[in-house]
Amino acid sequence: MFTIDSPRPRRKPSLTPMIDVVFLLLVFFMLASRFGTDTVVQLALGGQGAGYSGPPRLIDVLPEGQRLNGVDQALDEVVEALDRMTETRADTIVLRARDGAALQRMVTVVAALREAGYTSVAVLD
Repeated sequence: MFTIDSPRPRRKPSLTPMIDVVFLLLVFFMLASRFGTDTVVQLALGGQGAGYSGPPRLIDVLPEGQRLNGVDQALDEVVEALDRMTETRADTIVLRARDGAALQRMVTVVAALREAGYTSVAVLD
């Protein structure tokens, strides 16, 4: 009637398809992780710039704003005031982070200065 055969040995599952899927996911996430382009902010190191001349141009970067020479101003007002204080766009502007300002705030101010055409920015710690 029924024949009982000896049980067949179980086959081990192949790991090749799983490894292929893991590599495809790895490649996907490596390619998808770059959504934007990197922005490079070039800063002159101490002793490499020209001598400082003209009126003081110190921007204190605060967590929620900025001060130009101790006066609270909006960022566009700071750029307008710097136009009156500088002879050329290559004049040195000094930035100083205050009261635990985030790095992103510093980058925002530097980007606004770069957009206005200023090329020499010194950062104090």
